[in-house]
Amino acid sequence: MTAADKVLVVGPSWVGDMVMAQALYKLIRQRSPAAEIHVVAPPWSLPVLERMPEVARGIELAVGHGDLGLGRRLSLGRRLRSERYARAVVLPRSAKAALVPWFARVPRRTGFRGEWRYGLLNDVRRLDARLDQTVKRFVALGQAPGEAPFDVLPPHLQPRLRSDAQNLERLRAAHGLRAGAPFAALMPGAEYGAAKRWPAARFGAVAAALAGTGSDVVVLGSAKERAIGEEVAASAGSARVRNLCGATSLVDVVDLLAAADVAVSNDSGLLHVAAAAGAPVVAVYGSSSPKFTPPLTESAAIVWLELECSPCFARECPLTHLRCLNDLSPAMVLRAAEAARTMRRAESGR
Repeated sequence: MTAADKVLVVGPSWVGDMVMAQALYKLIRQRSPAAEIHVVAPPWSLPVLERMPEVARGIELAVGHGDLGLGRRLSLGRRLRSERYARAVVLPRSAKAALVPWFARVPRRTGFRGEWRYGLLNDVRRLDARLDQTVKRFVALGQAPGEAPFDVLPPHLQPRLRSDAQNLERLRAAHGLRAGAPFAALMPGAEYGAAKRWPAARFGAVAAALAGTGSDVVVLGSAKERAIGEEVAASAGSARVRNLCGATSLVDVVDLLAAADVAVSNDSGLLHVAAAAGAPVVAVYGSSSPKFTPPLTESAAIVWLELECSPCFARECPLTHLRCLNDLSPAMVLRAAEAARTMRRAESGR
């Protein structure tokens, strides 16, 4: 391995973005098969990076979201000088995100024009209007300057996380899921805000309908979403519905979603985990748009009302009615779930 083969990437701070960044790693490895990719990332994301075969090393940067952490960035950058990276790609658009490659003396440092960071970056890209999706923006930073961006992300660049069959069986036993039996996964949370969360009672109605067909149902999310999960399970009123919010690690969620018969999610990080894990997905959008952050899988059904006020991308509904979510019925989502399953069966039969 020579310095010319080593690439340092400063990764995003959000779950969904961290998963979508795998498309960039795939492009780098496609164009430079000998490339060794190291990713600077928050501590929570390191196990997820281990599920990406393109990533040789995850490098922890324990700095809180929004914190400068100058001392830690300086210390890390100095430690990384011995790696002699040929280039760096900085995915976040903040100035502080560009500090580690600069401190590490990486000779070529690529990123989009953002906060004042000329000098910190020396390969500054303009944010082309054609880059209308987060994943396209990430991939564009792996392309040559002036190269036309992808109109549509090619299937071979779609994120795909490795799963662990042994861990899945452990999870089935630990949470009372029948061995080998199909189950559905529901993800009712969204850290961004209430305007991206379909009501928990509606998720509960979907859970009840799925459980009524004999399916086990797991509700997945973080510990902060435990109460939402409890509301979903209580609304469902079925012993087949299990609230696992906060009871599983992020890689446990990857393994559960890899085995799910269908996954229903708000536009959240776990939506993109589900798509990358290989589940047929139903994506429910409120204040955001599937045009900007679509699930990156062929087996996806979208539930979205394109109203005169949407997408507003607000955390809370500025008009207070939240029609973009309240007007979505459980029947619409259940039809989408069957459509996603049908897509998967058709894909498997090719």
